[in-house]
Amino acid sequence: MPGMSGLDFLGWLKESGPDVPTIMISAHGDIADAVEAMKRGAMDYLVKPFDPDELVVRLKRAISSARLLTKAQAVEASVQSSPGKVLGKSDSGWVGSGRAMEDLRKMIERVAPTNSTVLITGESGTGKEVVARLLHRQSRRSDGPFIPINLGGIPENLLESELFGYEKGAFTGADARKIGLFELAAGGTLFLDETGDMPLVLQVKLLRVLQEKKIMRLGGSRQIPIDVRIVAATNKNLEEAVQRGTFREDLFYRLAVIRLHLPPLRDRKEDIPILAQTFAHRFSSEMGKGDIEFTPEALDLLSRYSFPGNVRELENAVERAVILCDGNRLRPSDFSFAGAQMDDQPSSVIKKSAEKSPPSGAGDQKSDEPSDPGAREEILSLRDMEKQAILAALKKNENKRELTAQELGITRRTLLNKMKEYGIF
Repeated sequence: MPGMSGLDFLGWLKESGPDVPTIMISAHGDIADAVEAMKRGAMDYLVKPFDPDELVVRLKRAISSARLLTKAQAVEASVQSSPGKVLGKSDSGWVGSGRAMEDLRKMIERVAPTNSTVLITGESGTGKEVVARLLHRQSRRSDGPFIPINLGGIPENLLESELFGYEKGAFTGADARKIGLFELAAGGTLFLDETGDMPLVLQVKLLRVLQEKKIMRLGGSRQIPIDVRIVAATNKNLEEAVQRGTFREDLFYRLAVIRLHLPPLRDRKEDIPILAQTFAHRFSSEMGKGDIEFTPEALDLLSRYSFPGNVRELENAVERAVILCDGNRLRPSDFSFAGAQMDDQPSSVIKKSAEKSPPSGAGDQKSDEPSDPGAREEILSLRDMEKQAILAALKKNENKRELTAQELGITRRTLLNKMKEYGIF
């Protein structure tokens, strides 16, 4: 651009739209330019020539990061405005006034200003990356970049080059120097998601980085000092992985200097109503539907469901309900967990028995609604509800487990565990 460098344009862009995800592309692999670009707000940095597939991966990562950034910003604003009651009022899953969320909020405030390594644990869908972003935004590194990477979502043969980078000629196809994420995160935070899926070979190299605060690019010959805070997350039990020999004990203790655990949604059910209302408000505003409210029966139904997919599943359920509902009131019948439609039932999640004794004088006449207020009622347990939801999803997706897990809002591993628990084969 005449009269303006790429970095100048980036600065102008961030002033105009600070939350626009940006990837810098340059013909020069200069580390100083790359770090400066990240400091000015770029989410990533690519050197030409590059593989188009790599650009697609970087774009997807940038879009995902931008969405989570919006969540973290809303969370932080809410923490500042109502620190004693609410941890967020966006779609972040951090709305809530329960004891678990209050204790976690206090821990985040104490831990964020330090440079200590943090390990965040919790089931899928509980909001681990949102917590990582909160730690970064409340830290002294908040002006630096926050760079996330899913260690379980990248092939093992590419993971090392993503983290450490490589020199030109390091291997076939390395036509230009590539700067790794450890260097790109200089002055900021590197978020290592799904740490429990890290291959053992890479665990050794990560341990060395944590000990020496230096890295070496693939094909390189010199150690490069790094200034980055590591925040790791996992949905696995790393202590058990250590016992099995699939995770290094020394690395575990290096990562778990500070440990933050996110409870599953089923263990903080008191937060479900306000979470659901927060999601409904956001989605209805986005769709121009006006104010949306829940019937007491709908909120009770949500509060009784176990949500194996945690906050992410609740968010998806509310979004679907807002899209499909008629009017501005959400009822139990508006919620469909994995295609298992819920009837508009009383708040005790009561299912009328199909085999009732007819009221006196009714003869053999059958009715869906008994005239006898004392007619027998059958309680539908949450386990039965969850099992029916899984069966319905499997049937809908022709027993394809990956698709079924996606629709349920849970991981494939969780689905398999649930199927085993309920004897579904």
